[in-house]
Amino acid sequence: MKQSSSSVSSFSSDDTVAVQMQRFPFPEIPVTLTDPEDRKAWLLTHYWTLFNFADTALVNNRDVTEQGFVNFVALLVDGSTSEQLIRESLTQWCSRFMIETHACKVLMQIADDYLYNPNSPFYNEKLYSLYLEAVLDELPKEDVRCSTLNFKLKLLKRNNPGDKAMNFTYYLPDGTRCTLAATPVKGDRLLLVFYDSECESCHAVLQQMSDDVTLAKEVKEGLISVLAIYTEGNDEVWRKALPSMPKEWIIGTDHEAVKTGALYDLKAMPSLYLLDGQKRVVLKDVSFEQLSTAIKRG
Repeated sequence: MKQSSSSVSSFSSDDTVAVQMQRFPFPEIPVTLTDPEDRKAWLLTHYWTLFNFADTALVNNRDVTEQGFVNFVALLVDGSTSEQLIRESLTQWCSRFMIETHACKVLMQIADDYLYNPNSPFYNEKLYSLYLEAVLDELPKEDVRCSTLNFKLKLLKRNNPGDKAMNFTYYLPDGTRCTLAATPVKGDRLLLVFYDSECESCHAVLQQMSDDVTLAKEVKEGLISVLAIYTEGNDEVWRKALPSMPKEWIIGTDHEAVKTGALYDLKAMPSLYLLDGQKRVVLKDVSFEQLSTAIKRG
């Protein structure tokens, strides 16, 4: 069950969030705590105290477990929760469910679905990274899951806003070898697009981009450059689709260098980045709507 974060993101002294979680074993905040921030801190660090992770029926009840998680996340990301409190709350949560095999499987899947899926309204790479760190702290180093989780964490820490984008080699249709670092940028803005010619979502987004009047105008006037990189390694498929790509864009294929080197997190395609002229990340892995808004704002 998904719920808009706007309905649970605020925390008031009368604890209205408790009303929204009638079926969740909500802990009772001590009456001696009167300051709203103190009450919130206590709530977050005791949020899962009464939840029985050993009860498989309870864990499998989406109306309780999943909705409880949604409200938990909403409090964590309401904009007023310190990173220290977020870390402590996640540690308390993970330390409780990690010791129960079934609960661990269910809760880790819920965290993936809500925090790591770009299509989720709760998609949040920063919170997901902190969650992964909390899980890894609870797992023995020899646990087979550590390798996968560390790999995800490594990807998440790359190419974040303000970072220099990871460099890679790509090839133009005539075979010319190029690099991201050496790609010329007009207007101090580079729209970097990773795509798959056989991906339906890519077709839709690329068509949307091709039809966008503002983007076309800015590219034509030299106010922004677009670099579209085919990442799947099938040269025949790539070349077959080239005629449908805008002629003003730079189109290349990386011969799967980005995927093989795990240089960018391509969990969903297409993957869109906005870089500046020095190839520093301005926007990471966002929708074209978000990019379009940023472009129009200049």
